[in-house]
Formats: sequence, C-alpha cells, structure tokens
Amino acid sequence: MNSPDISTFLRPTSRLSASLVILILAGCAMVGPNYVPPVASVSGNWHTQIKGGLKAEATGAQSLAAWWTKFKDPELSGLIERAAAGSLDLKKARARVRQARASRGVAWSGLFPVLDANGSATRSSSSDNAGIGTTGNLYALGIDASWELDVFGGVRRSVEAADADLLAAQEDLRDVLVSLLAETALNYIEVRTYQDRLAVAESNFNSQDETYRLTSWRYQAGLSDELAVQQARYNLENTRSLIPTLRTGIEGAKNRLAVLLGEAPGKVHAELEERKPIPVAPPGVVVGVPADVLRQRPDVRRAERQLAAQTARIGVATADLYPRFFLSGAIGLQSLSTGSLLSAGSGVVSGGPGVTWRIFDAGAIRKNIEIQSALQEQYLIAYEVTVLGALEDAENAFTAYAEEQQRRQSLTEATQAAHQAAELAQYKYQAGLTDFTNVLDAQRSLLNFQEALTQSKGKVSANLVKLYKALGGGWESLAPDEKKQRVNGEKK
Repeated sequence: MNSPDISTFLRPTSRLSASLVILILAGCAMVGPNYVPPVASVSGNWHTQIKGGLKAEATGAQSLAAWWTKFKDPELSGLIERAAAGSLDLKKARARVRQARASRGVAWSGLFPVLDANGSATRSSSSDNAGIGTTGNLYALGIDASWELDVFGGVRRSVEAADADLLAAQEDLRDVLVSLLAETALNYIEVRTYQDRLAVAESNFNSQDETYRLTSWRYQAGLSDELAVQQARYNLENTRSLIPTLRTGIEGAKNRLAVLLGEAPGKVHAELEERKPIPVAPPGVVVGVPADVLRQRPDVRRAERQLAAQTARIGVATADLYPRFFLSGAIGLQSLSTGSLLSAGSGVVSGGPGVTWRIFDAGAIRKNIEIQSALQEQYLIAYEVTVLGALEDAENAFTAYAEEQQRRQSLTEATQAAHQAAELAQYKYQAGLTDFTNVLDAQRSLLNFQEALTQSKGKVSANLVKLYKALGGGWESLAPDEKKQRVNGEKK
C-alpha cells in the first residue's frame, strides 16, 4: 500500500482555498461600529472662584505625582510608601489587571490555528453470526489542525474589547491607588488632629483644676460661696469627660491607618505615640483647568475604556450574522500492528475548507446586537456621569479648602481674644472685682474656641488632601511598577 500524495489530495480544494484568501483580504473592514472617543463638553475655566492659595494654571501629571511631599512631613511620606507597598486593596486591584491581561491573551489566541495531537489503540471483534468472526487491532497517531478565518472581524473585535478591558483594569488600579493614598493621609491627619485636641483638653483641664482649687480655698477661707466651687467643679468634670472620647478617636484612627497599610491593628501605635503637629498645607497649590482633571482622573479614563470595550462587543455580536469560514486538516498514521505503524504505508491525510452559517435562530442574533448596543448607550451615559462627578468633586474641593482657611483665620483671632478674656476674668476674680460666672464663661469659651481651631487646622490639611484626590493625583508613582509588570506579563 502506497502512502497518499498530499499535494494530489489538496489539489481539488486549491480553488476554494484561494477564494477564501480573497474573502479574507476583502474582509479586512471589520463589522460593527468603529469606536470614536467621546468628547466631553467642559468649560475652559472653573465656576468656583479660585482663591486661598489655589492657582488655576495648566499643570502636568508629574506636578501631582507625589503631592504628599508638599506637606514636608517625613512620617506621612513613609506611611504613604508603606501603604502603596502593602495595601490589600491594591494587591487585589493588581490581580484584576493580571486577570484582564490573561483574558486578552485568550482573545488574541483566537486569531491563530489550533493544533491537537491524538493517539489511540482499538481492539475490535465481529460477530460469528455476521459471517466474519474476526478480531483485530487498530493503532493510530495524528495531528488535527483547525483555523477559523476571521473574515468579518468578530475575533479581532473581541481582541479590541479585551485590549480596552485591560486598560480599564489598569485605570481601576490607579483609581484604587488614588483613594488609598488619600485615605492614608486623611487618617494620619486625623491622628495628629486628635492628638492636638487631646492636648487642648488636657491643658484646659489643668487650668480649670487650678481654678477649682482656688475656689475651694476661697470658700474655705470665707471669701466665696459654695456656688462658685460647684460651678468650677462641673466645668472641670465636663472637660475631663472629653478626654476618653478623644483617646478613643486616636485609637480608631491608628487602627484604621494600620489596616490601610495592610497590617494588623496596633502595628503603628508605637511609632505614632509621640505627639507631633498637624501637617501644614503649602502656601500655593496649582489646580489646573477642567480639561486637566478629565485627563488626569483614573475613574474618567476607566469609564472611557469601558465604553470602548463595549463598542467592540457590538462588532463581536454583529459578526454572528455572517458565515464563518474554517480550514481544517489532519495528518496521521494508522496500522493494524505497532510494528508497521511508523512505516511509509501507514500515512493518512485529510483536510479542506469549511463554512457554517446560521440561517435561522428566531432573531436571537439581532436581539443580541440590540442588547450590546443598549449596553454601549449605558456605558456612554456612565462616562458622562463620571465626567460630571469629577468636575463636581473638584469644584467642591476648591470651595471647601479656600473657605476653611477663612474659618481658621477667624478662629485664630477668636481664640486669642478668648485667651486674653480668660486671663482677665481670672485676675479680676482673684482681686474680688467680678464674680465667678465671668471666669466660668471665659474658660468655656476658651476651650470651645481652641477645640474648634484645632479641628479647623486639621480640616484645612484634610481638605487639601481631598482636593488632590479630586484632581486624580498620586497614581503616577505606580507607573514604573506597571511597566515592569507589563513586560513580565508579555514574557510569560
């Protein structure tokens, strides 16, 4: 038995194969809509009046890359770096990027042929009553190949969608990083603010304790009545009652900060035990223009990539309306015995083109196209909502930062006046020129103003952090790691 001639076998299909090649060349224009990035209609200037050290000047991404360094607080910078390295939320986002990259590889593989190796050993026996009554073996080895020719671009559209999904996952990682860095800074500022508030409460407690001792001595000396003693006492105890609440706040802020770093609660307590000032905001901050925010914010960029991916999926669904062309073939060996399996006479070859075309499905394909188109409309609306939300965040952050600075200035002056009033009231009371009610009111006012001023200082710094977050700052620090991961992923 002679081995089959492969060229002779394939000759009858050459014309059809050539026709399929022509179809491939003619089908380079993929079905479905081509993606056109949406153009957001934004004003060239901010609606909010830019003041309080803010500057509406054009800015690049690098000016926001390490915004926390502008506070000039080494401990804050150290915590930020630890959060970027150890955050569990960030690790989960990186895993989603790896998943999207692998999914892109799966989609890309659809452009290439599929090869399957197979082997079998079969023993069969026929019936005596069938007139043969023989028993035999059949051994086979072979390779099967199949290739779907992407004539109408359905596979290429799926690759396009996977590419956009990968970029969307990377933008999601950046968005997680922006939130993480902001939350780390906010909790650190909260720790320092609570510590300052505790210092204010303890200072006022000590001052009021001295006043209580003074009124008690004056009462015992017959220079005052018991009313002043009891007033001084409840004023003292009221201030004492603030201290446990402030300590609880410090513990909660430290625990939350540890979790943000990817560490167990209590891990940062020792290093933050020493009381330090609230980080001070820099005198000037460049905020850019509205278009800068839309280019910078990862959530806007993610929404745009999600829209691109969904647009490509319309093409994937549309390709099902058209026929699908295949090339398939097999090369192998078959023999009744293992000894002759590898001989020249054992070769078998088969192959040729094929086509499938769904001609009836009760409108399921067209309905699927309608579904994908409706999803695209939803993603477009989601993008527009994200754009408006980004601009809203920025406008609100400008106002909050500038106005809180005004409030802090007023509270600074009020606190200074309250301090002088408390000293004067104390002096006049000791000289017998006024009753204790004035001392009581002055001490209460001083505590309230000092407490409000401390909170305002912390709020100014916190509002600046929220402003940087609204501008989308901070994710650029991850760029080198992303590049390294991308290279490693492609090598794999």
